[in-house]
Amino acid sequence: MNASVLVVEDDTALCELLTWNLSAEGYEVRSTGDGEEALVMVREQMPDAIVLDWMIEQVPGIEVCRQLRKDKQTARVPILMLTARGEEEDMIRGLRTGADDYVTKPFSPRELMARIEALLRRARPSLTGSVLSWGDLELDATSHRVRRGGEPLHLGPTEFRLLRYFMERPNRVVSRQQILDGVWGMDSDIDERTVDVHIRRLRKAINRDGDTDPIRTVRAAGYAMDVG
Repeated sequence: MNASVLVVEDDTALCELLTWNLSAEGYEVRSTGDGEEALVMVREQMPDAIVLDWMIEQVPGIEVCRQLRKDKQTARVPILMLTARGEEEDMIRGLRTGADDYVTKPFSPRELMARIEALLRRARPSLTGSVLSWGDLELDATSHRVRRGGEPLHLGPTEFRLLRYFMERPNRVVSRQQILDGVWGMDSDIDERTVDVHIRRLRKAINRDGDTDPIRTVRAAGYAMDVG
């Protein structure tokens, strides 16, 4: 599953350019030019990184950043602030509000791609390699093999995708609907209860006697894979 990036930019031409470049690099991209809509989109489907323009409609980018940092669910999402403001005080304000990086316009698309990749690499090293790990649990996305304590585990295709979905989102609470969208696809008409069935199967496959269950059920919210 490719990393997802939300582009929040109200300049249509620039938004399309960013979307094209990110898509060409293999990212899953969503976009909006509205700060209020951006907050809704983040909570509906958590992105792996956000490219956020300072001057946007409804809610300014700096306020979007502040609100995301206040929410425990979104506090760690990497944010790259994109703006025409090049004054040092503005840059400091953006970083102190919670932005992880700051790029002023005009900019080089190649530089921006490199900065996004660096943010993702720091936030989720698993995105830069094919092997994901949690304690003694390893998932090789290339060979489609899973091991725990060095011993191979046998997972069905759906359980494999489900485990990968969780391991790519450590310590993040995800709803059943988010899991459905991420594992089965947004156009799927599968019932949310199906998620519970496959999580039971996944737990049975990865947890042997005495093993710690990495998947936590969060009442009225969904599930999370606790790491560290």
